[in-house]
Amino acid sequence: MKDFRSTVWKYWKVHGRHDLPWRKTKDPYRILVSEVMLQQTQVLRVIEKHKEFLKKFPTVRALAKASLSDVLKVWSGLGYNRRGKYLHDAAKQIVEVGNIRKALAGPLPGVGSYTKAAVRVFAYNEPDVLIETNIRAAFIHHFHSNVLQNVRISDTEIFALAQKAAKGQDPREWHWALMDYGAHLKRSGVRNNSRSAHYTKQSKFEGSLRQVRGEILRTLTRGENHNDLRCRYREKFELALVGLVRDGLIVKRKGKWSIA
Repeated sequence: MKDFRSTVWKYWKVHGRHDLPWRKTKDPYRILVSEVMLQQTQVLRVIEKHKEFLKKFPTVRALAKASLSDVLKVWSGLGYNRRGKYLHDAAKQIVEVGNIRKALAGPLPGVGSYTKAAVRVFAYNEPDVLIETNIRAAFIHHFHSNVLQNVRISDTEIFALAQKAAKGQDPREWHWALMDYGAHLKRSGVRNNSRSAHYTKQSKFEGSLRQVRGEILRTLTRGENHNDLRCRYREKFELALVGLVRDGLIVKRKGKWSIA
């Protein structure tokens, strides 16, 4: 464990991504926005969108007061648009409760246990254990490389190691360092996420239902006609509509579809 910590800290000091915008703030709102955006989305795609989003909605109250249509316009391009809706709903709930710290004590739309823990660690520097894709890569590489390839490693096993590794470390910087070191391993050719019992391969985007959903939402937020999309995608178009209604993203008013 001592060697592992040393390796992680050495990488962080020389190559850590110290300039990421959400690492230059302790504002829990800004950190919450970044954590929701980073779910299933690469860092480079999030950087500019994070800046744009906070310029439009600088506070949790500004986000809570905004229309869903305005939120989705800014969110467009990140994918998984329901995350934008969940963040919008969470902002309303946070304003009702009073502040983010209080709101984290209860359920928040689209904010799971990992995201709550991440906000506590990065905003308040409270000790916790975070396990995400890059952190998994770091622990599997160093502690499970000699395990048979067909054996899948559970997060329970990683959690026990992560608890020991985090002991006595600065919570905020240690987890930044872990994430950056794991990302470095991947860039270096280490491919071990499939060895995690919790790994699921992301489906292809081109031609997917996700793509159709995104195009429908972009069309509606711009106030454009969606008949071309209906003709182009046929069955997928109807399935996408059903999913968007189920997720509370669109509604039908007077025979016309619009943002909820």
